[in-house]
Amino acid sequence: MNRVFGLPLWQSDSLWTDNERDAGKRLGWPEESRTATLASYRLYAKDDVSVLGARPYSLALYADKGRVTQVSMVFANTGDRCNPKQFERDTQAIEAALKPLLGEPTQTFFGQTRKIRYKVRRWNWKGHAILLETPENYVGVRVVPAELADREGRAEVIAYQQLRDTLSQRVKRRDNGDVTIAEIPMVNQGPKGYCAPATWERYLRYIGIQADMYVLALAGQTKVGGGTYANLMFENVESLARRNGRRFEQLNLTLTVQNLAKYIDKGFPLMWGIFFDPEMDKAISARSKERLTVTDWKAWLEKLKSARNVSKVGPKMIQMPDSPGSGEVSNGHIRMIVGYNAKTGEVAISDSWGKRFEERWTTVEEARAMTQHETAFWNVRW
Repeated sequence: MNRVFGLPLWQSDSLWTDNERDAGKRLGWPEESRTATLASYRLYAKDDVSVLGARPYSLALYADKGRVTQVSMVFANTGDRCNPKQFERDTQAIEAALKPLLGEPTQTFFGQTRKIRYKVRRWNWKGHAILLETPENYVGVRVVPAELADREGRAEVIAYQQLRDTLSQRVKRRDNGDVTIAEIPMVNQGPKGYCAPATWERYLRYIGIQADMYVLALAGQTKVGGGTYANLMFENVESLARRNGRRFEQLNLTLTVQNLAKYIDKGFPLMWGIFFDPEMDKAISARSKERLTVTDWKAWLEKLKSARNVSKVGPKMIQMPDSPGSGEVSNGHIRMIVGYNAKTGEVAISDSWGKRFEERWTTVEEARAMTQHETAFWNVRW
Protein backbone atom coordinates (compact mmCIF):
# COMPACT_ATOMS: atom_id res chain seq x y z
CA MET A 1 0.00 0.00 0.00
CA ASN A 2 2.90 2.36 0.65
CA ARG A 3 4.03 1.79 -2.95
CA VAL A 4 0.56 2.66 -4.21
CA PHE A 5 0.46 5.92 -2.25
CA GLY A 6 4.10 6.78 -2.85
CA LEU A 7 4.38 7.47 0.88
CA PRO A 8 5.71 5.48 3.87
CA LEU A 9 2.30 5.87 5.51
CA TRP A 10 1.99 2.36 6.96
CA GLN A 11 4.51 0.46 9.04
CA SER A 12 2.04 -2.37 9.71
CA ASP A 13 -1.39 -3.42 8.48
CA SER A 14 -3.11 -0.94 10.81
CA LEU A 15 -2.46 2.78 10.74
CA TRP A 16 -4.74 3.19 13.78
CA THR A 17 -2.36 1.38 16.14
CA ASP A 18 0.61 3.40 14.90
CA ASN A 19 2.40 5.83 17.21
CA GLU A 20 1.75 9.28 15.74
CA ARG A 21 5.26 10.59 16.42
CA ASP A 22 6.72 7.64 14.52
CA ALA A 23 4.29 8.25 11.66
CA GLY A 24 5.08 11.96 11.47
CA LYS A 25 8.81 11.29 11.50
CA ARG A 26 8.49 8.53 8.90
CA LEU A 27 6.51 10.80 6.58
CA GLY A 28 8.71 13.83 7.15
CA TRP A 29 5.69 16.09 7.66
CA PRO A 30 6.27 19.00 10.08
CA GLU A 31 4.51 18.87 13.43
CA GLU A 32 1.81 21.53 13.34
CA SER A 33 0.32 21.31 16.82
CA ARG A 34 0.48 19.40 20.07
CA THR A 35 -1.73 19.46 23.14
CA ALA A 36 -1.97 16.95 25.99
CA THR A 37 -4.09 14.67 23.78
CA LEU A 38 -4.22 16.02 20.21
CA ALA A 39 -1.50 16.36 17.59
CA SER A 40 -1.34 17.18 13.90
CA TYR A 41 1.27 17.21 11.15
CA ARG A 42 0.93 19.17 7.92
CA LEU A 43 3.01 19.49 4.78
CA TYR A 44 2.38 22.15 2.16
CA ALA A 45 3.83 20.08 -0.65
CA LYS A 46 6.22 21.43 -3.27
CA ASP A 47 5.69 20.99 -7.00
CA ASP A 48 7.84 17.87 -7.23
CA VAL A 49 5.86 15.85 -4.65
CA SER A 50 3.61 13.08 -6.01
CA VAL A 51 1.07 11.03 -4.05
CA LEU A 52 -1.16 8.46 -5.75
CA GLY A 53 0.19 9.73 -9.05
CA ALA A 54 -1.04 13.30 -8.49
CA ARG A 55 0.40 16.54 -7.11
CA PRO A 56 -0.88 17.26 -3.57
CA TYR A 57 -1.11 20.77 -2.12
CA SER A 58 -1.86 19.94 1.53
CA LEU A 59 -1.05 16.70 3.37
CA ALA A 60 -2.26 16.43 6.97
CA LEU A 61 -2.16 13.70 9.61
CA TYR A 62 -4.27 13.94 12.77
CA ALA A 63 -3.81 12.07 16.03
CA ASP A 64 -5.45 11.65 19.42
CA LYS A 65 -3.87 10.18 22.55
CA GLY A 66 -0.74 9.18 20.65
CA ARG A 67 -2.51 7.28 17.85
CA VAL A 68 -3.20 8.28 14.26
CA THR A 69 -6.89 9.03 13.67
CA GLN A 70 -7.11 10.36 10.11
CA VAL A 71 -5.11 11.46 7.07
CA SER A 72 -6.39 14.23 4.80
CA MET A 73 -4.93 15.06 1.37
CA VAL A 74 -5.98 17.89 -0.95
CA PHE A 75 -4.97 17.82 -4.62
CA ALA A 76 -6.26 20.09 -7.40
CA ASN A 77 -8.45 22.82 -5.91
CA THR A 78 -9.83 26.25 -6.71
CA GLY A 79 -7.93 27.88 -3.83
CA ASP A 80 -4.64 27.12 -5.58
CA ARG A 81 -5.89 28.43 -8.94
CA CYS A 82 -5.67 25.00 -10.53
CA ASN A 83 -6.59 24.52 -14.18
CA PRO A 84 -10.02 22.83 -14.46
CA LYS A 85 -8.42 20.04 -16.50
CA GLN A 86 -6.16 19.24 -13.54
CA PHE A 87 -9.21 18.16 -11.51
CA GLU A 88 -10.00 15.45 -14.05
CA ARG A 89 -6.34 14.44 -14.41
CA ASP A 90 -5.88 14.07 -10.65
CA THR A 91 -9.09 12.08 -10.26
CA GLN A 92 -8.09 9.70 -13.03
CA ALA A 93 -4.54 9.31 -11.68
CA ILE A 94 -5.75 8.52 -8.15
CA GLU A 95 -8.27 5.96 -9.39
CA ALA A 96 -5.63 4.38 -11.63
CA ALA A 97 -3.30 4.04 -8.62
CA LEU A 98 -5.88 2.43 -6.32
CA LYS A 99 -7.91 0.14 -8.59
CA PRO A 100 -5.21 -2.45 -9.44
CA LEU A 101 -4.81 -3.35 -5.76
CA LEU A 102 -8.25 -2.57 -4.35
CA GLY A 103 -10.60 -3.03 -7.30
CA GLU A 104 -13.64 -0.93 -8.10
CA PRO A 105 -14.80 1.48 -5.39
CA THR A 106 -18.27 1.69 -3.89
CA GLN A 107 -20.24 4.93 -4.05
CA THR A 108 -21.23 6.43 -0.70
CA PHE A 109 -21.43 9.72 1.17
CA PHE A 110 -19.00 11.33 3.60
CA GLY A 111 -19.17 14.65 5.40
CA GLN A 112 -21.29 16.36 7.96
CA THR A 113 -22.99 19.35 6.35
CA ARG A 114 -24.83 20.18 3.17
CA LYS A 115 -21.75 22.03 1.88
CA ILE A 116 -19.21 19.55 3.26
CA ARG A 117 -21.03 16.31 2.49
CA TYR A 118 -20.07 14.68 -0.77
CA LYS A 119 -20.63 11.56 -2.76
CA VAL A 120 -17.31 9.75 -2.51
CA ARG A 121 -15.64 6.70 -3.99
CA ARG A 122 -14.71 4.32 -1.18
CA TRP A 123 -12.15 1.53 -1.08
CA ASN A 124 -11.78 -0.68 2.01
CA TRP A 125 -8.48 -2.13 3.16
CA LYS A 126 -7.87 -3.87 6.51
CA GLY A 127 -9.95 -1.55 8.68
CA HIS A 128 -9.19 1.55 6.62
CA ALA A 129 -11.58 3.43 4.35
CA ILE A 130 -9.83 5.28 1.53
CA LEU A 131 -12.18 7.98 0.26
CA LEU A 132 -11.82 9.92 -2.98
CA GLU A 133 -13.77 13.19 -2.83
CA THR A 134 -14.43 15.11 -6.05
CA PRO A 135 -16.79 18.04 -5.41
CA GLU A 136 -16.67 20.91 -7.87
CA ASN A 137 -13.92 22.85 -6.08
CA TYR A 138 -11.32 20.26 -5.05
CA VAL A 139 -10.03 16.72 -5.33
CA GLY A 140 -9.30 15.10 -1.98
CA VAL A 141 -8.37 11.77 -0.45
CA ARG A 142 -9.01 10.80 3.15
CA VAL A 143 -7.82 7.72 4.98
CA VAL A 144 -10.13 7.13 7.94
CA PRO A 145 -11.16 4.21 10.15
CA ALA A 146 -13.79 2.09 8.42
CA GLU A 147 -16.27 2.62 11.25
CA LEU A 148 -15.99 6.42 10.87
CA ALA A 149 -16.72 6.11 7.16
CA ASP A 150 -19.70 3.90 8.04
CA ARG A 151 -21.05 6.86 10.08
CA GLU A 152 -20.37 9.21 7.13
CA GLY A 153 -17.81 11.09 9.21
CA ARG A 154 -19.88 11.84 12.30
CA ALA A 155 -17.84 11.66 15.49
CA GLU A 156 -19.11 9.89 18.57
CA VAL A 157 -20.88 12.61 20.54
CA ILE A 158 -19.45 13.45 23.96
CA ALA A 159 -22.12 14.20 26.58
CA TYR A 160 -22.56 17.92 27.26
CA GLN A 161 -21.67 17.69 30.93
CA GLN A 162 -18.59 15.61 30.21
CA LEU A 163 -17.38 18.15 27.65
CA ARG A 164 -18.13 21.10 29.95
CA ASP A 165 -16.14 19.43 32.73
CA THR A 166 -13.25 18.75 30.35
CA LEU A 167 -13.15 22.34 29.06
CA SER A 168 -13.34 23.87 32.53
CA GLN A 169 -10.28 21.84 33.53
CA ARG A 170 -8.33 23.53 30.72
CA VAL A 171 -8.56 26.94 32.38
CA LYS A 172 -5.19 27.93 33.85
CA ARG A 173 -4.65 30.69 36.44
CA ARG A 174 -1.26 32.29 37.04
CA ASP A 175 0.01 34.19 40.06
CA ASN A 176 0.13 37.45 38.08
CA GLY A 177 -3.63 37.32 37.39
CA ASP A 178 -3.51 35.74 33.93
CA VAL A 179 -6.46 33.45 33.18
CA THR A 180 -5.90 31.45 29.99
CA ILE A 181 -7.25 28.42 28.16
CA ALA A 182 -4.83 25.58 27.41
CA GLU A 183 -5.04 22.64 25.01
CA ILE A 184 -6.26 24.55 21.93
CA PRO A 185 -4.69 22.90 18.86
CA MET A 186 -2.58 25.13 16.62
CA VAL A 187 -3.06 25.25 12.86
CA ASN A 188 -0.73 27.17 10.58
CA GLN A 189 -2.98 28.69 7.95
CA GLY A 190 -0.22 28.45 5.37
CA PRO A 191 0.76 30.56 2.39
CA LYS A 192 -2.72 31.53 1.20
CA GLY A 193 -4.00 33.38 4.27
CA TYR A 194 -6.74 30.94 5.31
CA CYS A 195 -7.20 32.66 8.69
CA ALA A 196 -10.92 31.96 9.17
CA PRO A 197 -10.88 28.28 8.11
CA ALA A 198 -7.70 27.59 10.11
CA THR A 199 -9.06 29.23 13.25
CA TRP A 200 -12.41 27.47 12.93
CA GLU A 201 -10.56 24.15 12.55
CA ARG A 202 -8.75 24.87 15.81
CA TYR A 203 -11.99 25.60 17.65
CA LEU A 204 -13.80 22.57 16.24
CA ARG A 205 -10.98 20.21 17.16
CA TYR A 206 -10.81 21.82 20.62
CA ILE A 207 -14.41 20.69 21.26
CA GLY A 208 -13.87 17.26 19.72
CA ILE A 209 -15.06 17.73 16.12
CA GLN A 210 -12.63 16.69 13.38
CA ALA A 211 -12.09 19.32 10.67
CA ASP A 212 -9.55 20.21 7.97
CA MET A 213 -9.01 23.90 7.25
CA TYR A 214 -8.43 23.29 3.55
CA VAL A 215 -11.85 21.67 3.17
CA LEU A 216 -13.47 24.37 5.32
CA ALA A 217 -11.79 27.03 3.18
CA LEU A 218 -13.11 25.59 -0.04
CA ALA A 219 -16.60 25.15 1.40
CA GLY A 220 -16.42 28.80 2.53
CA GLN A 221 -15.33 29.86 -0.97
CA THR A 222 -12.08 31.25 0.39
CA LYS A 223 -9.97 32.99 -2.21
CA VAL A 224 -6.19 32.89 -2.58
CA GLY A 225 -4.83 35.32 0.03
CA GLY A 226 -7.83 34.93 2.35
CA GLY A 227 -11.18 36.47 1.61
CA THR A 228 -13.62 33.95 3.12
CA TYR A 229 -17.32 34.70 2.92
CA ALA A 230 -17.84 34.97 6.70
CA ASN A 231 -21.57 34.21 6.77
CA LEU A 232 -21.17 31.15 4.55
CA MET A 233 -18.25 29.94 6.67
CA PHE A 234 -20.28 30.30 9.87
CA GLU A 235 -23.25 28.55 8.25
CA ASN A 236 -21.05 25.58 7.36
CA VAL A 237 -19.40 25.47 10.79
CA GLU A 238 -22.77 25.70 12.54
CA SER A 239 -24.13 22.87 10.39
CA LEU A 240 -21.03 20.77 11.09
CA ALA A 241 -21.40 21.39 14.82
CA ARG A 242 -25.10 20.44 14.78
CA ARG A 243 -24.33 17.14 13.07
CA ASN A 244 -21.98 16.43 15.97
CA GLY A 245 -24.40 17.44 18.71
CA ARG A 246 -23.07 20.97 19.22
CA ARG A 247 -24.22 24.48 18.31
CA PHE A 248 -22.44 27.78 17.78
CA GLU A 249 -23.89 31.24 18.28
CA GLN A 250 -22.95 34.73 17.19
CA LEU A 251 -22.68 37.02 20.20
CA ASN A 252 -23.52 40.67 20.71
CA LEU A 253 -20.71 41.55 23.08
CA THR A 254 -19.13 44.68 24.49
CA LEU A 255 -15.46 43.83 24.92
CA THR A 256 -14.69 44.12 28.62
CA VAL A 257 -12.70 41.86 30.92
CA GLN A 258 -15.88 41.10 32.85
CA ASN A 259 -17.72 39.95 29.73
CA LEU A 260 -14.79 37.87 28.51
CA ALA A 261 -14.49 36.18 31.91
CA LYS A 262 -18.01 34.73 31.53
CA TYR A 263 -16.69 32.55 28.70
CA ILE A 264 -12.99 32.10 29.44
CA ASP A 265 -13.63 30.96 33.04
CA LYS A 266 -15.65 28.03 31.63
CA GLY A 267 -12.97 27.07 29.11
CA PHE A 268 -14.69 28.60 26.06
CA PRO A 269 -12.42 30.62 23.76
CA LEU A 270 -14.09 33.23 21.56
CA MET A 271 -13.81 33.47 17.81
CA TRP A 272 -13.21 37.15 17.09
CA GLY A 273 -13.46 39.24 13.93
CA ILE A 274 -11.03 42.15 13.76
CA PHE A 275 -9.52 44.70 11.41
CA PHE A 276 -5.81 43.95 11.28
CA ASP A 277 -3.33 46.82 11.66
CA PRO A 278 0.31 45.84 10.94
CA GLU A 279 1.89 48.47 13.18
CA MET A 280 -0.37 47.67 16.11
CA ASP A 281 0.31 43.96 15.66
CA LYS A 282 4.06 44.54 15.58
CA ALA A 283 3.80 46.44 18.88
CA ILE A 284 1.69 43.66 20.41
CA SER A 285 4.31 41.05 19.46
CA ALA A 286 7.18 43.09 20.90
CA ARG A 287 5.29 43.80 24.11
CA SER A 288 4.21 40.15 24.49
CA LYS A 289 7.84 39.05 24.25
CA GLU A 290 8.83 41.57 26.91
CA ARG A 291 5.90 40.49 29.08
CA LEU A 292 7.39 37.00 29.48
CA THR A 293 10.14 38.40 31.73
CA VAL A 294 8.09 40.90 33.75
CA THR A 295 8.42 40.66 37.54
CA ASP A 296 7.28 44.18 38.51
CA TRP A 297 3.62 44.30 37.48
CA LYS A 298 3.05 47.82 38.83
CA ALA A 299 5.74 49.06 36.46
CA TRP A 300 4.13 47.02 33.68
CA LEU A 301 0.82 48.80 34.28
CA GLU A 302 2.61 52.12 33.81
CA LYS A 303 4.17 50.88 30.59
CA LEU A 304 0.76 49.87 29.23
CA LYS A 305 -0.66 53.40 29.55
CA SER A 306 0.68 54.49 26.17
CA ALA A 307 -0.85 51.41 24.50
CA ARG A 308 -4.28 52.28 25.88
CA ASN A 309 -4.42 55.53 23.89
CA VAL A 310 -5.26 54.01 20.52
CA SER A 311 -7.41 54.99 17.54
CA LYS A 312 -10.15 52.84 16.04
CA VAL A 313 -8.93 50.54 13.26
CA GLY A 314 -11.11 50.47 10.16
CA PRO A 315 -11.28 48.38 6.98
CA LYS A 316 -8.54 48.92 4.40
CA MET A 317 -6.34 47.06 1.94
CA ILE A 318 -2.99 45.89 3.33
CA GLN A 319 -0.25 43.31 2.84
CA MET A 320 -1.00 40.66 5.45
CA PRO A 321 2.10 39.12 7.09
CA ASP A 322 0.56 35.65 6.85
CA SER A 323 -0.01 35.77 3.08
CA PRO A 324 3.25 36.92 1.48
CA GLY A 325 3.21 37.38 -2.25
CA SER A 326 -0.57 37.59 -2.51
CA GLY A 327 -0.57 41.37 -2.93
CA GLU A 328 -2.79 43.68 -0.93
CA VAL A 329 -5.85 42.11 0.66
CA SER A 330 -8.64 43.25 2.96
CA ASN A 331 -7.49 43.64 6.56
CA GLY A 332 -10.43 41.64 7.88
CA HIS A 333 -9.05 38.86 10.07
CA ILE A 334 -10.25 36.13 12.45
CA ARG A 335 -8.38 35.28 15.64
CA MET A 336 -9.28 33.82 19.03
CA ILE A 337 -9.55 35.37 22.45
CA VAL A 338 -8.08 32.79 24.84
CA GLY A 339 -7.60 34.65 28.11
CA TYR A 340 -7.66 37.84 30.15
CA ASN A 341 -5.99 39.58 33.08
CA ALA A 342 -8.35 41.71 35.17
CA LYS A 343 -5.47 43.27 37.14
CA THR A 344 -3.64 44.61 34.08
CA GLY A 345 -6.61 45.09 31.74
CA GLU A 346 -5.15 42.80 29.08
CA VAL A 347 -6.60 40.23 26.69
CA ALA A 348 -4.83 37.04 25.52
CA ILE A 349 -5.14 36.50 21.76
CA SER A 350 -4.25 33.59 19.50
CA ASP A 351 -3.60 33.63 15.74
CA SER A 352 -3.39 30.65 13.38
CA TRP A 353 0.15 31.43 12.25
CA GLY A 354 2.05 28.69 14.08
CA LYS A 355 3.30 28.02 17.60
CA ARG A 356 4.83 31.48 18.15
CA PHE A 357 1.38 33.00 17.97
CA GLU A 358 -0.48 30.69 20.37
CA GLU A 359 -0.62 33.33 23.09
CA ARG A 360 0.05 37.04 22.85
CA TRP A 361 -1.28 39.87 24.99
CA THR A 362 -2.96 43.16 24.06
CA THR A 363 -4.69 45.85 26.09
CA VAL A 364 -8.47 45.90 26.30
CA GLU A 365 -8.39 49.29 24.57
CA GLU A 366 -6.41 47.92 21.61
CA ALA A 367 -8.76 44.95 21.42
CA ARG A 368 -11.79 47.24 21.26
CA ALA A 369 -10.11 49.40 18.63
CA MET A 370 -9.52 46.46 16.28
CA THR A 371 -12.91 44.74 16.82
CA GLN A 372 -14.98 44.86 13.64
CA HIS A 373 -18.31 45.32 15.45
CA GLU A 374 -20.10 44.15 18.59
CA THR A 375 -21.45 41.04 16.84
CA ALA A 376 -18.00 39.92 15.62
CA PHE A 377 -17.79 37.19 18.26
CA TRP A 378 -18.74 33.50 18.05
CA ASN A 379 -18.89 30.80 20.69
CA VAL A 380 -20.29 27.35 21.48
CA ARG A 381 -23.91 27.56 22.61
CA TRP A 382 -24.84 25.59 25.74
